[in-house]
Amino acid sequence: MSMQSKSLLFLSLLFLIMSCGPFTKLEKSTNWEELYNGANKYYQEGEYSKAIILYEKVLPVIKGSEKAELAEYNYANCHFKTKRYIEAAGYFSTFYRTYNRSPLAEEALFMNAYSLYLDAPDYNLDQQSSQEAVAAIQQFVTRFPASASYERAMEMLTDLEGRFEQKAYSEAQMYYKLKDGLFPGDFYRACIINFQNFAKDYPESKYNEELAYKLVEVGYGYAENSAFAKKEERLNDALGFAATFYRKYGNSQYLDEVKKFEEETRKELEAHMKLKSEQAERLAAAEAKVAAESKSNEENK
Repeated sequence: MSMQSKSLLFLSLLFLIMSCGPFTKLEKSTNWEELYNGANKYYQEGEYSKAIILYEKVLPVIKGSEKAELAEYNYANCHFKTKRYIEAAGYFSTFYRTYNRSPLAEEALFMNAYSLYLDAPDYNLDQQSSQEAVAAIQQFVTRFPASASYERAMEMLTDLEGRFEQKAYSEAQMYYKLKDGLFPGDFYRACIINFQNFAKDYPESKYNEELAYKLVEVGYGYAENSAFAKKEERLNDALGFAATFYRKYGNSQYLDEVKKFEEETRKELEAHMKLKSEQAERLAAAEAKVAAESKSNEENK
């Protein structure tokens, strides 16, 4: 027999041996008690993928029985242990709704939140799943304020809120950079809105001083690039931003820069008001001339 034939024979025998192993035999069983005990055995041994397969076969059979409660919790935890966090969260949530009086209910609700937390993305990605994690954590701490896992849950909540803050700051910075592009007016306005919303949403943020300074800069730039009819209002807005900055950050590292923008804004406002006054005078003179000519024409008739 050739070496190639011997190798093929060996692999075939090995496959037959493996296919007749204990797990394969158990998987083919129709005895639900045997499947249930086997699932629990593999769970205790940390063979979570095998336990999942057996639990899936036995759970429909034992549903509603005393054995179902532990089996369903273990089934959810198997998914968590194999890092299938979204599936785990769903199963833990179902367990809590089904067995909310169970001794395992508190842990299941925490694990639902923890699973969603572990699946939450970095701050620079979409935060929809992070919002779901926050809602789950808030549900847990509200339902079980005396839980041993309460502090851990609050740490998770703080971390997620930090991600939201970082994402909001990154978005504000993006608009700040885009203001120097082809359509600055739109991005100046977006900057102002984002900076103001950020301060409202995160009043204790370390970024507020920087963004308050940039708000003065952007406010001046927005006014400077505005149409004549909007300029006075926006220059006054920029001066208001500067006044707010002084009130909140009187010893800021940005103080000198803010003073420069305030000075430029006042000069711009003074020039604008002078031009506005001159235009009003010219308009009044033109209207007076038209009125005089009209009167003269009436008198000559």
